[in-house]
Amino acid sequence: MISLTRPVLFVSCLVAWSAFPKDLGVRPSAEALQNWPQWRGPLANGVAPLANPPVHWSETNNVRWKIPLPGKGHASPIVFGDSVYVLAALPVGEAQKAVHDDAPGVHDSVPVTHRHQFVALAISRKAGKVQWQKVLREEWPHEGGHTTGSLASSSPVTDGEHLYVFFGSRGLYCLNLKGELKWQKDLGKMHTLHAHGEGSSPVLHGDTLIVCWDQEGDSFLYAFDKRAGKQLWKVPRDEKTSWSTPLVIEHEGKPQVIVSATKRVRGYDLATGALLWECAGLTDNVVSSPVYTDGVVIAGNSYYSQAMLAIRLAGAKGDITGTTNVLWRLNRLTPYVSSPLLYGDTLYFLRHNQNILSRLEPVTGQPRGEPIRLEGIGDFIFSSPVGAANRIYVTGRDGVTVVIRHDRENAALAINKLDDSFSASPALVDRELYLRGEQFLYCIAETEKR
Repeated sequence: MISLTRPVLFVSCLVAWSAFPKDLGVRPSAEALQNWPQWRGPLANGVAPLANPPVHWSETNNVRWKIPLPGKGHASPIVFGDSVYVLAALPVGEAQKAVHDDAPGVHDSVPVTHRHQFVALAISRKAGKVQWQKVLREEWPHEGGHTTGSLASSSPVTDGEHLYVFFGSRGLYCLNLKGELKWQKDLGKMHTLHAHGEGSSPVLHGDTLIVCWDQEGDSFLYAFDKRAGKQLWKVPRDEKTSWSTPLVIEHEGKPQVIVSATKRVRGYDLATGALLWECAGLTDNVVSSPVYTDGVVIAGNSYYSQAMLAIRLAGAKGDITGTTNVLWRLNRLTPYVSSPLLYGDTLYFLRHNQNILSRLEPVTGQPRGEPIRLEGIGDFIFSSPVGAANRIYVTGRDGVTVVIRHDRENAALAINKLDDSFSASPALVDRELYLRGEQFLYCIAETEKR
């Protein structure tokens, strides 16, 4: 499926990196750059530097294929080689009276009335056919959920040889790319705030697989050897439930794991799990994941109140709350469920779950113009903005994707509507865009009009 030859790929990667002259904390391989191997893409910031997906589409235009998906899942798809990988939770058997460790009376909770199969699927990019479907666990979930949530919300990650799947309370799994199980781990039962579900995705760096286990009980950060599943370290975290995905970056030649959460944003040594620094400043219920550029970590969230802060890593040690390591703060317009897009020299993020997009210079926090309203999106936005080919794509739960230009004006280019609801974030590869909806997986690519 990947048609780039090695010389062309090498040149393309040089061109891609020329658009990113700053320190991004990661140096993905050429192969990773032409794929979407993890949550937030090859650079962990929402950008696909080699992709050039369509600007316009509809149910009758530029849909290469559209296939129904089993069950439900808000895990964002990942793409590697000829395959798209998605996760889902499938109700099975007869409906029964809900019996689980729910939080009664909490807003928007939903009962679980079925056993569920927790599955991983590989789908052919070319044909839109299921290549394999693997049931990894079947059980009655011990908690309920949220009306807008799912029991499969953690995105998988791949190194091109294996697929790593985290179903939280339903286990951690390593499969080869043929769908054969290589190892698995059971980390116990997670108890989330209001029993509203789990969502942090696993992260790979070299041979180390990172999993965050923030809950209403004892919280931990885990590191596993990706090949054998051996636990390398496990460190306790003084945290309540969070849904954000860790970010692994290299700063001053040393990799560290950065985790955003309610009490603190923290940096850990990847090799040992030792706490390097911590900083207070976020608010309750952290879902949005952090980004990194030029030695600066940016983390934000929104729930009862709004917060975003930029942390300079040079000299960061111990508790840096209120020190000069905090470069700037923001207490308005910050994201709740979606994560920021860091595209070149601009940080983009949505206000709470709304269609208001802010643009900042990431190191100084200075606005790049007033926030803009993304006309056309009328429902909540849970997915995260993505960027490619000097364009930005924002998808709402109502099936609308707004495409705007990535420049100082951010002019609207298109408003595209599909007949599905989307909470998962898009994946961008080559000249394709993949959208995982409540019912279907779409491959958006240039086609003849039907």
